[in-house]
Amino acid sequence: MQGLENISPIDGRYRRITAPLSAFFSEEALIRYRVLIEVEYFIALCKLPLPPLQSLTEKDFKKIREIASAFSQEDALAVKEIEKETNHDIKAVEYFIKQRFEDIGYGFYKEFVHFGLTSQDINNTAVPLSLKEALETIIYPALDDLLSLLAKLTNEWLHTPMLARTHGQPASPTTVGKEMMVFYERLDVQVRELKALPIPAKFGGATGNFNAHHVAYPETDWVEFGNQFTRSFGMQRSRVTTQIDHYDRLSAIFDAFKRICTILIDLDRDCWSYISMDYFKQKIVAGEVGSSAMPHKVNPIDFENAEGNAGVAISLFEHLSRKLPVSRLQRDLSDSTVLRNIGVPAAHLLIALRSSIKGLGKISLNKDKIHKELENNMTVVAEAIQTVLRTVGYPNPYEALKSLTRKDTAITREDLITFIDGLDIPEEVKSRLKEVTPFNYTGIIPKRIE
Repeated sequence: MQGLENISPIDGRYRRITAPLSAFFSEEALIRYRVLIEVEYFIALCKLPLPPLQSLTEKDFKKIREIASAFSQEDALAVKEIEKETNHDIKAVEYFIKQRFEDIGYGFYKEFVHFGLTSQDINNTAVPLSLKEALETIIYPALDDLLSLLAKLTNEWLHTPMLARTHGQPASPTTVGKEMMVFYERLDVQVRELKALPIPAKFGGATGNFNAHHVAYPETDWVEFGNQFTRSFGMQRSRVTTQIDHYDRLSAIFDAFKRICTILIDLDRDCWSYISMDYFKQKIVAGEVGSSAMPHKVNPIDFENAEGNAGVAISLFEHLSRKLPVSRLQRDLSDSTVLRNIGVPAAHLLIALRSSIKGLGKISLNKDKIHKELENNMTVVAEAIQTVLRTVGYPNPYEALKSLTRKDTAITREDLITFIDGLDIPEEVKSRLKEVTPFNYTGIIPKRIE
């Protein structure tokens, strides 16, 4: 079976889920993004124009862009062969492009490939761009799928009363849909905030000051050039940097991912708990086995899988957000190997999202059990009774309800009616209190998600 020799499960066991991320985070993808940035940078120099490049036209740009647009796995392998000699990945990309310039008749201009740049101008633009496009193509659609499913379940179960549990104990009733809406809103807020974060890029030469650019062409506004160039990719250039980006804004993105994963874990654990309480039933899938020993079991494996993968993602995003902003003086190389791993937590996040979606798609309500739980916990309306009693000046209402409800034996509906009948309060208030049940004491339910 394909993938049996992979060390990481994201490239083996879960390949069917994570395969689309290869287009953004694989070694081949990284090389392709680097080639794209180099090619577009050369064309941007032509459009300034730099005097030696001013004769090149859109027709020439089309041919030059094909170096990136037609980039193949064979091209990536060619770059890797060059790297064996250079022992430098970006220089290998530069030499590859220069050779392609020779091949298509633009050898005269090849020394303006990578003109004035340092490696991190390419890396700190290519890697965030790959993240941006992975988000737009893979991660955001998966989050949208989860939000859509949560909205559907919210609306479907919005008015289905359910016993709440605080500290694991029976508490004032809620509704199933409202509890689903809690997770919808939390995730929706985090996704909106994530989308509002700028995708950063570093573009400024060897130590961030455009030194080489400025000495070669001092009349050019290189700062504005860098700003416009990175904006052309939908990114925001970090204004003052060392040789590398300071990664603060990239860290903010990873921290947003961490919060999303944390909410996922909370959702998965709650769903797991509702299944264990028999509030949720799981659809039986023909051929599936829940236990190697117990034939009856249908385990909540999707929620458990999601929880585990979200936890791994959090750990890796935490390391990325904490490590990347720290670099010795103007640069060290410790960010380079770490930066290559962005796709790993992104893959675990994607697995967690897909598993959560799968789990939610398999659950249905066990209304009989939910109804029975409400019926068996009449004491949860004690809050309502003592609160109303406060409004009519009844003495020590909390203590009176505490004395009634904190007993070893269950309190029935009849017990509550007897208690209410014995209160020295107006009859209309007694009538109001008798109408309160665990089935209608659900407070103000939010509106449907449109």
